[in-house]
Amino acid sequence: MTIAALAAVTNRIIERSQPKRQAYLDRLQAAAESGPHRSALSCTNLVHGFAACSAADKDALSGDVVPNLAIITSYNDMLSAHQPFGRFPDIIKQAARDAGGVAQIASGVPAMCDGVTQGQKGMELSLFSRDIIAMATAVGLSHNMFDAALYLGVCDKIVPGLLIGALSFGHLPAVFVPAGPMPSGLPNSEKVRIRQLFAEGKVDRDALLEAESASYHSPGTCTFYGTANSNQMLMEFMGLHLPGSSFVNPGTEMRDALTREATRQALTITANGNAFTPVGKMIDEKALVNGVVGLHTTGGSTNHVLHLVAIARAAGIELTLEDISDIADCTPLLARVYPNGMADVNQFHAAGGLSYLIGELLREGHLHEDVQTISGFGLQHQAKEPKLKNNTIVWEDAPTQAGNEKILATIKKPFSKDGGLRMLEGNIGRAVIKISAVKAEHHVIEAPVQIFETQHGIRDAFEAGELNKDVIAVCRFQGPRANGMPELHKLTPPLGVLQDRGFKVALITDGRMSGASGKVPAAIHVTPEAVDGGGIALLRDGDIVRLDATTGELQALVDPKDWQQRTPAQADLSGNQFGMGVELLGAFRANVSAADCGASVL
Repeated sequence: MTIAALAAVTNRIIERSQPKRQAYLDRLQAAAESGPHRSALSCTNLVHGFAACSAADKDALSGDVVPNLAIITSYNDMLSAHQPFGRFPDIIKQAARDAGGVAQIASGVPAMCDGVTQGQKGMELSLFSRDIIAMATAVGLSHNMFDAALYLGVCDKIVPGLLIGALSFGHLPAVFVPAGPMPSGLPNSEKVRIRQLFAEGKVDRDALLEAESASYHSPGTCTFYGTANSNQMLMEFMGLHLPGSSFVNPGTEMRDALTREATRQALTITANGNAFTPVGKMIDEKALVNGVVGLHTTGGSTNHVLHLVAIARAAGIELTLEDISDIADCTPLLARVYPNGMADVNQFHAAGGLSYLIGELLREGHLHEDVQTISGFGLQHQAKEPKLKNNTIVWEDAPTQAGNEKILATIKKPFSKDGGLRMLEGNIGRAVIKISAVKAEHHVIEAPVQIFETQHGIRDAFEAGELNKDVIAVCRFQGPRANGMPELHKLTPPLGVLQDRGFKVALITDGRMSGASGKVPAAIHVTPEAVDGGGIALLRDGDIVRLDATTGELQALVDPKDWQQRTPAQADLSGNQFGMGVELLGAFRANVSAADCGASVL
């Protein structure tokens, strides 16, 4: 039944997308047939493209025979997830030369960290940075000097932006190269405990800083299963990573070997050889459905409800919120990784990780096997693990049994029958909710609302003791058109404290809650957003609202006549026009699509 349901969703996506998808594929084919032809460039064009290269690389690039790889990198040395990429280009360039190719850094893309900007003004640039990254990717590739591209990215908006940019050059093969997570630090359970104690005023800032420093302590991605590590999962489920490569720590022999292997594979799948694999053909409806299955079975980040829709559109595919919700209904939850459990991604990887999960899902028919991957095989190859033997990677079948049953489950005995990411709908609007970490007794909340127009207002009310009651906090005017749709993860500790005190608590917002969405029920991405006069703008303090994750209901229990006569609330958004660079993105706010359409300007 569930397998048939997955096939039905896939088929309706294919049928719905056919006109736009075919137009996209026609453009891809035309681009593939027209270039790159470096020998056809004028001498002036060509020498500008390789003036900084070594003599050997100049000779190689003077014709069409030797493949040239573009490196698109998100490197900076401020942020832990991106710092390891500093040494990758030298590894890639040497590996390319050893394999008879050339590699050049084509461009860098911005890479901001939501962990730094949480609760800060800079967060208002975060979501829009995805589309800026896509544009920067296209600028780098526009020189038309390349036969394939290697994308160095990890975190929240970076990987979706890189993939959207890659799909605009869909005639080129694309290989995504991860950097890996930092080694495990302070256990997640202890980190959560200290955060809540700080929210209650029971420990000071020095204690909080010490705990956070012990959690985020070295180069690599944060080890909780937020958007960054959900990105890595998606790339592996969609065949854009080498199998088993997502969660190998930086600076290890295996990490460097995988980077060299990714380079060799990129050279293998160019049009110069017999295994041409353009990314625009590879990322089709089935590949996207596999990504959505991966999101649900791992309890991944809610941000990907936005990103997957935008990625699909870049490939001429119409993926909807209903599709994502319906796939959740037929996808079992098979992983418990923080915040959907206490394990971190290193423990998840050690227990079998993505290779085990893909194998388990394929055995039971919960994934499409007949897709292309960068490895040149179907998805079955993604169920293999890399092993390093004599400094060479060999691929072995992943175990069919999890190494830790508290972290990884089987289809026959899942942690939950569905993925826990659901659509809500009612007179307040459409929203999504992630309940994989929410206890069953909190799946239905009916309580009075208290209205706020900033996240700081909620924190101030909590600290003043004004929220010690059954309450649904409404944080509105946080949508993409209002202020760029910031994450509101800073609200998790205070709302969690209220829930622990025994109150019925929930959040409703047209903003985001990130991959760290946890134990408090949160209706997020509410559409239409408040600035567009959506139902969330009609709510008044004291209205009784029912949030029912079991039936998909998000309803203000207000007399319909009263509701229809209400005027949408207005907010002073002048503070969103300037500061921390947001004034540069006014055109983005004016032209961005709604959250359920990907919140994109592209």
